[in-house]
Amino acid sequence: MLLSCKNVRKVFGDHVILDGLGLDVAEHEVVALIGASGSGKSTLLRCVNLLTEIDDGTIHLDGDEITDPQADPDVVRQRIGLVFQSYNLFPHMTVLDNITLAPVRVHKRPPAEAKAQAMQWLDRVGLAGKAGAYPDRLSGGQQQRVAIVRALVNNPRLLLLDEVTSALDPELVGEVLTMIRELKGEGMTMVLATHEMGFARQVADRVAFLDGGRVLEQGPPAQVLGDPVEARTRQFLARIIEAGRL
Repeated sequence: MLLSCKNVRKVFGDHVILDGLGLDVAEHEVVALIGASGSGKSTLLRCVNLLTEIDDGTIHLDGDEITDPQADPDVVRQRIGLVFQSYNLFPHMTVLDNITLAPVRVHKRPPAEAKAQAMQWLDRVGLAGKAGAYPDRLSGGQQQRVAIVRALVNNPRLLLLDEVTSALDPELVGEVLTMIRELKGEGMTMVLATHEMGFARQVADRVAFLDGGRVLEQGPPAQVLGDPVEARTRQFLARIIEAGRL
C-alpha cells in the first residue's frame, strides 16, 4: 500500500470526526471519498497531509509512519500534494510565483529549476500564457488547474483533492475533470473527496463511503453507487438521486 490509515481518530471538542477510520490506497489507485457533510472526508485529507494532527491511530506513506512525532511535516509534504476546494492562490502573486513559492522557500530548490518545472506543467495544461497573470484574471477552472499544478510541481507520490469541482460553474468542471483523468492515465495515486457522484464514477477505481467518521462501505464505483450493500449507503444515495446529483 502506498497509503495506509489505521484506526485514525480525530476529535474537535465534543465532536468525533474520525472514529477509528481505516483506509488503504494502493500505488496508482484513485479512491473517491463520498459521504454527507461532516462525515470526515476533508478532515481525513488534512490529517494525511499533516495539516491536522490526529488524536490516535497511525498513517503510513510508502511504509513510513508520517504521524510519528519525529516526522518533519515539510519533508512529508514534499511527497504529498493537496488541492483545496477554494484554490487558495495568493491574489497578490502571479501564477508562476504561486507555483514556485513552496519549492523555493520551503523546499530550498533553485529558483531557476523550480520555474522551469512550473512552466513545463503550465504548458501541459494549456496555461503557459498565463504565467505572468494574477489569479483574478483567470476563470475558476483555470485557477483550479493552477492549484493542481502547484500541488504537482514537487512530483508527489500522492495527490489529495478536496472537493475540487464544487466551487466551479458547471461548464468549467470539464476542464478540471480532463486534467484529473490525464493524471490518472499517467499513474498518479489520488484520494479525492467529492459530493459529485458522476465525478466519482468517472475517475475512481474505488469509492469509499464515510459515515460517522468511519469507512462504512467501499468497492468499485458501479457496486457502491449502483448496488450498495449497507442500508446507510442506500439512504445517502437516495438523497443524492432526489437532488439530481447521481
